[in-house]
Amino acid sequence: MSAVVTGVAVALPGTADPEGLLGPAPTGAAPVDPTAVIGRKGLRFNDRATRLGLHLAHGALTDAGLLHDGEPTVPGDRIATVVSSNLGNADTVCRAVQSIAKGSTMALRPMDTPNASSNITASETAIRYRLRGPNLTVCNGGSSGLDALRWAAVLLRSGRADHVLVTGVEPDNEVTRRLVGGPVADGGAAVVLSRAGTAPARARLGAVVRTATPAATAAALRARHPGDSLWLDAGTDAVPPGERRITLADRGELSGALGVVQCAAAVGWFARGGGPTTVHALAGRAGVSLLAPGSGR
Repeated sequence: MSAVVTGVAVALPGTADPEGLLGPAPTGAAPVDPTAVIGRKGLRFNDRATRLGLHLAHGALTDAGLLHDGEPTVPGDRIATVVSSNLGNADTVCRAVQSIAKGSTMALRPMDTPNASSNITASETAIRYRLRGPNLTVCNGGSSGLDALRWAAVLLRSGRADHVLVTGVEPDNEVTRRLVGGPVADGGAAVVLSRAGTAPARARLGAVVRTATPAATAAALRARHPGDSLWLDAGTDAVPPGERRITLADRGELSGALGVVQCAAAVGWFARGGGPTTVHALAGRAGVSLLAPGSGR
């Protein structure tokens, strides 16, 4: 069973479409405003990562034809949800810890309690869009986004779902900046992976690899899909010398969003046309190859 990308959404400062990821990050761009797309209703007590995740989910599900007027167009129990975020609710957790340290559990804000769950973005997405398939969050360091794509493919291959919404999102705030030592992306991307043949494909999922080192992962991807390729990475030295590459390091710390943003960038590359029909994404020790929908590779 092959998996294909059938929907995509991007929400980063100054970039709202996949092709925009292929160039340098705009400077001085305004933060993403989720309320401009999904309105204010139901967002009052959500944290920044969840608001951004709901924004991305709406865009990707709509693009895949799975959402219309806020309702799923196919049975919701056949749509799974996988979120990748390493820093998502760190601000809520830190605020709760500080409140307890200064006073007691009585000092906690009641609306902070559900937001302290590491699965809050995935669960809120499922509730809002009535997605009743498997629901999980991946929090696995730099490779988290590509690992989320791998788990999405597992859900499709095992028959647990026909479509999987994969969202990678990281918020920018004082806590996350302190954790990573600099600006965070404050956004991310979402893609819908579907069983081949269920909807028009924007890209095909090829090799999914994890090895002991980034260089070994790159070599494994190259062996599985030889020939002219584009490499997407975050500024590592694992890309083979002389190969065409696009680095996303200027977007701020993408962390758990990186792999999903790379997948969205591959869709943008194929939509633009005229280049290699294979894109290799590298994040940590994980790697994924994405193939143009009409290619025979």
